[in-house]
Amino acid sequence: MFLGTHQVRLDDKGRLFLPAKYREELAEGLVITKGQERCLYVFPVEEFTRITEALRTAPVTAKAVRDYSRVFFASASDEVPDKQGRVTIPQALRQYAALERDCVVIGANTRLEIWAAHAWETYLADQEQAFADLSEEVLPGIL
Repeated sequence: MFLGTHQVRLDDKGRLFLPAKYREELAEGLVITKGQERCLYVFPVEEFTRITEALRTAPVTAKAVRDYSRVFFASASDEVPDKQGRVTIPQALRQYAALERDCVVIGANTRLEIWAAHAWETYLADQEQAFADLSEEVLPGIL
């Protein structure tokens, strides 16, 4: 499970240091792909495999499934962190998420998300009140 918010920086080669608490879990490899709201999703290989299996069983006759799968898989990049815990973010993914120097890595349960720092601040400012106002619609009977 991935939790927390971490300030990180991209270096001149498009690499970022994974937060130390996640390095061991991701040491064998990870998959980076486009996410919603112009962030990047980072999955451990095992979780990406689970998602792949779920999408494999989805009906290819559904246009939304085809469209999502095409973008999701075509933009995916499998990476292995170096010995210092750095991972290279491919240029096309950096452009999609508008990543420059200052970034934020957030834990999002079964994945990490990488955001441009300014985009995360804007998203969070827009969503915090809505989050505070949510009631049982999201998790009925749980919280």
